[in-house]
Parts: sequence; structure tokens; C-alpha cells
Amino acid sequence: MANVNGSWNTVVESPMGKQDAILTVDSSGSSFTGTWAGALGTDEIKDGTVDGDKLTWKADVTVPTSMTLDCQATVDGDTMSGTVNAGTFGSYVLTGTRA
Repeated sequence: MANVNGSWNTVVESPMGKQDAILTVDSSGSSFTGTWAGALGTDEIKDGTVDGDKLTWKADVTVPTSMTLDCQATVDGDTMSGTVNAGTFGSYVLTGTRA
């Protein structure tokens, strides 16, 4: 199992430009909790799961509009890559490095 715990400097390539945020991951078995904090606010991680080197989670955001983001990322050492699905607004590339 990959070491997914810690703080991650993430970037989401959104239509509003690059969105930088710090994802904190505190895993326990096959689940994790944490926060995702950036310029648009801090959101609690919901439904965080860990499957080997893969993380999946949801985040309820209110800016620029209220929606639930469905996220997934694969951890490879000190980097991660994945996607953020914003429902009808589309899906965006997520990258990250261990802080």
C-alpha cells in the first residue's frame, strides 16, 4: 500500500484557471479524512477511500456555485495525478506533490 498520508499541494486545471489547494490526507485502513483548502475556501473530505495507491473522495463546494466534486487520484511516491468531476461542468485534471 502506498503512503498517501500527509499534505499535498494540488492544482486543478479548471475553466477559472489553475486552482491551487492543499489536500490533507489522514488514512485509516481503506478510508481517509482530511480537508482541501484553497483560495475558494476549505472543504471537508467526504467518503474518502484508499485502495492501494488510489484515493477517491468527494468535496461539497459553494464557490463559484454549490456542487459536489467527485475526485480521484493515484499516488506515485511524492506525486499524485487524477481528475475532479464537477458534474455538468465537466471533468478537470488534478496534479499534486507531497508538501
